[in-house]
Amino acid sequence: MHEHSLMADLLRKIEQVAADNNAERVTRVRVWLGALSHITPEHFREHFEDSTRGTLAEGAELEVEASDDDTHPEAQQILLRNLDVV
Repeated sequence: MHEHSLMADLLRKIEQVAADNNAERVTRVRVWLGALSHITPEHFREHFEDSTRGTLAEGAELEVEASDDDTHPEAQQILLRNLDVV
């Protein structure tokens, strides 16, 4: 369930950026996974694909950077680094 709430929060951010830019589609999403976010890049990808189905981000290229720094102040977070829209 932890992943569900993280993905819902991320999707809200993606949709807000898309709306702010009058985007028709999100083509690329770049995220950063904190070392203590308890999700692997592969598992994140699966959740991302499920969560974006039927949204402007469906089919977007996904770039995932995973941190191994468990002392980072945002080590428990999944951060939206950047996204490309059209």
